[in-house]
Amino acid sequence: MKRCDIDPLTWEETASRRFGAYSYNMTCLAGVVIISFACIFNSSTIVVPVSACDLQTNGAQQGMLVAGPIVGSIMGAIVWGYWADKYGRRRTLIISLLMGATMNAVASLSVDWAMLLILQFFASLMISGQFSLAMTLLSESVPMDRRNLVVLLVTSILLLSQGIMAVLAMPIIPLTFSVYLPYLGINWTSWRLLMIIYSLPSIGSTCWLCFVQESPKFVYSQGNEQEAMKILKIIYGTNNKNSYHEYPVKGLTRRRSHAEGAVSSPNHIAPLFRAPLLKYTIVMTLLFVLEQIAAFKVWLPTIAHRFMQIYHSGGSNLTLCDIIASSISEQEDTSIGTCALDTSALLIVVVVGVMLSATNTAVSLLVRRVGRRNMAIVVTAVCGTSGVLVNLVPNAAASAALFVLQLMGIVTLGLYTAMCVALFPTYLRALAVTLTMTGGRIANFVSIQLINYLLSNNCEVAFYVYGSALAFSAVILSFLPNDRRRRSISHHEILEEEVADDSVDSF
Repeated sequence: MKRCDIDPLTWEETASRRFGAYSYNMTCLAGVVIISFACIFNSSTIVVPVSACDLQTNGAQQGMLVAGPIVGSIMGAIVWGYWADKYGRRRTLIISLLMGATMNAVASLSVDWAMLLILQFFASLMISGQFSLAMTLLSESVPMDRRNLVVLLVTSILLLSQGIMAVLAMPIIPLTFSVYLPYLGINWTSWRLLMIIYSLPSIGSTCWLCFVQESPKFVYSQGNEQEAMKILKIIYGTNNKNSYHEYPVKGLTRRRSHAEGAVSSPNHIAPLFRAPLLKYTIVMTLLFVLEQIAAFKVWLPTIAHRFMQIYHSGGSNLTLCDIIASSISEQEDTSIGTCALDTSALLIVVVVGVMLSATNTAVSLLVRRVGRRNMAIVVTAVCGTSGVLVNLVPNAAASAALFVLQLMGIVTLGLYTAMCVALFPTYLRALAVTLTMTGGRIANFVSIQLINYLLSNNCEVAFYVYGSALAFSAVILSFLPNDRRRRSISHHEILEEEVADDSVDSF
């Protein structure tokens, strides 16, 4: 292969201008893909309560409907990761988005809760790899010195997504129209329309993906240097508003021979379970397993609805769990169920989403100085402790504030994803991210069911157990390298991620 003949200093000067229009475009695209993923994956958190009367669901059935998408994501994530590593991130994402949107739209025609459960399972199966694939495509298409920042910023959009979903739901849920569909024997009501609306971002993302390039690192790892160089020239020209003919890099070199050509299963997954990657696989999987704040966030609309019901009726001196218990007792005494979400409860969901997004943005700005690992240690310790304290404060506002602070711990999702991207080599990256996240999704499925039960029967235990688990993550994080210190690139990383006179940065 050719070697780059530019001076290293000149390359550094060029690198300072390389985060341009294409990089911004990819960051925005990744954000929209994440919203598309959330609108389908989390649709049940809003749809299930408002469809309860139409589908005649009880508490246990609602718990299954909320947790159903988790099962699909567990079963499909690794498969999508493997396909992305073999066939490309962009192509795999396009297929996933189209299939997910189609299945979610069909689910709006469900005649009963079992049909809705099955169709949402298949919809989640289709979209299960979208988050990790979008993050991987983004991280491999932007400069290394901005990678942590953009990954964490896009995660801010994920954290805001439930709030975006609540905003979309506010004008739709109160609609009282009902159109009878004789062939299915159902009434087309507002919650069914909402599911169609939640499918639209996936269609938009698919169209957008048709106008961007495949990951140059993926193409290069397949042994196609000429195509990778062509993509890099397009990215460079777009970022710097220059002709791609002015791209200063003349060739690429590689350090590892296994980066060349496609790899196939089972050899593809084996390196993740051998030294030196085994340690990282175990640690990252444990971190995703212990981070179960998402299971609480799933029930946020329901918790917020119950909180507002009791708080307005004079329960200001109660803990959060006392409020939840009072709400359940009141509902049982009056024998009146609810098939709607209070508007103020949806506003709480929006506010929490904005707070989560703002917190994650602040983390994104601080992480370059503090380091991913150190930042995650602080966040898990503080937020985990807050979860333990939620029901030790007999004041509704203070208890709710501690609960919201506990929810802030979900920002570690972006930190963990950025760690995975940095720790694993290109040819394993998509699979590694989806594999480690799958461990967390298995735990998430169990946690959603368990928290649903505990909130009704032993609420305090839910906060003590999951708060302690999150705080313990700080100990697990200490086994990862301190990325704040400037380290030499380890032997399992690919050469194009290094800038030196005998190598070339891909971007």
